[in-house]
Amino acid sequence: MIDIENVSKVFNIFEKPSDRLLQMLLPRLGRFLPVGGAWTSRQRGREFWALRDVSLKVKRGDAVGIIGRNGSGKSTLLQIIAGTLAPTTGTARVNGRIAALLELGSGFNPDFTGRENVVLNGMILGLSEREVMQRFDAIAAFADIGNFIDQPVRTYSSGMMLRLAFAVQTQVEPDILIVDEALAVGDALFQKRCFQQMEALRANGCTLLLVSHDQESIRTLTDHSILLRDGTVRVAGPSSDVVLEYRKQLHEDERDYYASVSAQHLQFAQKIVDAQAAAEAAEAGPAAEVHEGSAILGARSDKLSFGDYDCVIERVRVLDHRDEDCAYFLPRDKVVIEVTARPKRDMDRLNINVRLRNKEGVKLYSWGTLNQDVGEWAELGRDVPGVWNRTFPADIPLVVRFTFDCALGMNFYEVQVSVSEEIEQFGGAQRMLHWRDEAAFFQVGMRQKEYTFGGVCDLRMHAEVTEIQSITERL
Repeated sequence: MIDIENVSKVFNIFEKPSDRLLQMLLPRLGRFLPVGGAWTSRQRGREFWALRDVSLKVKRGDAVGIIGRNGSGKSTLLQIIAGTLAPTTGTARVNGRIAALLELGSGFNPDFTGRENVVLNGMILGLSEREVMQRFDAIAAFADIGNFIDQPVRTYSSGMMLRLAFAVQTQVEPDILIVDEALAVGDALFQKRCFQQMEALRANGCTLLLVSHDQESIRTLTDHSILLRDGTVRVAGPSSDVVLEYRKQLHEDERDYYASVSAQHLQFAQKIVDAQAAAEAAEAGPAAEVHEGSAILGARSDKLSFGDYDCVIERVRVLDHRDEDCAYFLPRDKVVIEVTARPKRDMDRLNINVRLRNKEGVKLYSWGTLNQDVGEWAELGRDVPGVWNRTFPADIPLVVRFTFDCALGMNFYEVQVSVSEEIEQFGGAQRMLHWRDEAAFFQVGMRQKEYTFGGVCDLRMHAEVTEIQSITERL
């Protein structure tokens, strides 16, 4: 059904619209101008290879997944298969009627009603108007948008647009169905109906190409998959194996990103230390040196970091139970957040604090050394020194390890860290010494076949079945 052989696709990227126009016209004019040569043939844009030597063969009735990070070339490959893009090199041969959900609302005229767009799309897919009308009731029933079928499509929500588009593409009984991440905007019930419809189409011999970032959808709905990265096929094979390789790739990319972010913060902290040292040395020097030192110190501002910098957070690490750097945890795993700070003078009354936020920006937990001190004072008396009463000498790093058993739900988490001077013993008067957003990151997954829950955290609930008769007796 699909035979893609050594397909590559290049796009020319121009900095100015005029460069695009000159690139199109000058090579043609150069054949007629007395002075041509390099000036008319010069490349005015830069090339971006979205695909390089991609090959793919798909038989009738196969379900093939295409996965990869954003920008890996997935949508470009699907557009070549669908015929909306031509390859730069290589060949793409496709047999049969194609129905494609490449972009939400593509092929719809926003000023036409839903009914008119159904007819238009059906005829684009090769059906006669009579054949479309014979299928119309089934299309309208699957879309389930009620009276909106006779309203202009521009008044539709994204979910309604998806419903109508998917209904048209599947009810015309295509030979090849291409779905590019479009189902992500649908509600859970409609997604379930879509998956059932795709399974029914497959049973009738329809070939399915599915692009999704939902790894479970790829693993369960497809038999074979390819993993694209930077426009090339990195892995091809059974979907379960390809999804596993994709997860490894994501973890490696996350680890590299976390390392780069940590390095940037470490450099920034060192810059602050150097700036303060220069400012202190300049106090006894000429006025010009004081001015220069003040300028350096003023450059310390950063949108992710602020404070008075009498104590600087130098490093933040997320560790596992083996004290190894880790960015992926499962519920009940041990998590250690290690914070290294350096006072610039002898200091006491310090509070080192961590805050956890999920990717939606919701603060899930905030806790620090002063919280621990308050608890110990309440239990053991105020004579317990704790962290708040300790004096930490200048320029000697102090390391605080925050340890907890992971009870977080499946999500991506940001670690914010701060060190403050707490003037009052129980809080209320605070001087921020150093605050760092995005100090570290980690992800929490789920043991789907061992231990699972939904929501933002694990409440460790316990279910107990009580006989109705015994309840009645107690009443």
